[in-house]
Amino acid sequence: MSAILSSAKAAAALRTSARVSAELLVVLVMAAAALWLLSRMWSVVWPLIVALFLTTLTWPLAEFLRRRGWPPALAASVVTVLSLLVAAGIVALIAVPVASQSGELAEGVTEGIERLREWAAGPPLNIGDDQISGASAAAMDRLQNSVGSAVSTVVTGVSTIFNGLITAVLALFLMFFFLKDGPRFLPWLTRQLPGRLATDIPVVATRGWQTLGSFVRSQAFVGLLDAVFIGLGLWIVGVPLVLPLAVLTFVSAFVPIVGALFAGLVAVLIALVSNGPTDALIVLAIIVAVQQLEGNVFQPMIQSRSLGLHAAVVLLAVTLGSSLAGVVGALLAVPVAALIAVVWNYLREQLSEPPHEPEAGERLPAAPGPS
Repeated sequence: MSAILSSAKAAAALRTSARVSAELLVVLVMAAAALWLLSRMWSVVWPLIVALFLTTLTWPLAEFLRRRGWPPALAASVVTVLSLLVAAGIVALIAVPVASQSGELAEGVTEGIERLREWAAGPPLNIGDDQISGASAAAMDRLQNSVGSAVSTVVTGVSTIFNGLITAVLALFLMFFFLKDGPRFLPWLTRQLPGRLATDIPVVATRGWQTLGSFVRSQAFVGLLDAVFIGLGLWIVGVPLVLPLAVLTFVSAFVPIVGALFAGLVAVLIALVSNGPTDALIVLAIIVAVQQLEGNVFQPMIQSRSLGLHAAVVLLAVTLGSSLAGVVGALLAVPVAALIAVVWNYLREQLSEPPHEPEAGERLPAAPGPS
């Protein structure tokens, strides 16, 4: 005889589903409102995020100087100046060798273009000089017709560079204040919050800060691995400017997806104009292999251990972040996922019931024996 469904249980299940759906809808609306507010305040939020990343990277040195008795303002000033010097040194390592070999690179580019033209003129393409000249004339006409859009693109690029400089300056000042007054923040926050929030939010903030530091350090380690392996491959192949390319690879590792593509494109281009197409293909294969190992093995493993996230969660977070917000979303996806995990674990700790301890004289239930 088949069981008969209970109308009361079905109605109760529907009511529970409706209530849970309504609560989830309210949570999603609040999350959407919070994201909208963040987007409206992005000109302030983005420098704050950059400053937090820089602070987590330089905090160990500032804390070391504090423990040696340095005043907070002096320790923060020294660390900030050292950070500027390191940034300037990185730029010098990239720019000076490139400038010294700019003549050779220009000749290599010209020779590469001529080789490409000769290859296109032969089989299987058999493109004649008249066709190349016609294509060049058509390209010039199109370029002249699109002067207005080119001007607007240049204006947009100048505006982007200007906004980037403003962001860098604000982030630098914020980093100095975070390094100087960071230890005072949690006590001040505790005094401002009422009731239980005075305990919960500082604890979550402390764990979030530790998680953010783990993310920045793990990202720096992954970038170092990329720079070492790719630089070693470039040195074996005999590509010039190995050190600047390795430094560029390390710096670009902090910008997911686009950073790796940019650094790889520069390395392949230099190999093409200096060593020829064969070495350029070898360099491309080396970069693709290292990037695949980094993206699918090194980064998920290192970040999953340091952040307490599964490697699959890291991959899915980067994919979702890049699809929602491009490069910025890919950059922030993993730390945001880690911070969500921190909040979730803390909520689980607070909502979990303590384990039952037997009272005096109470007997524990016997373990089930074999039947």
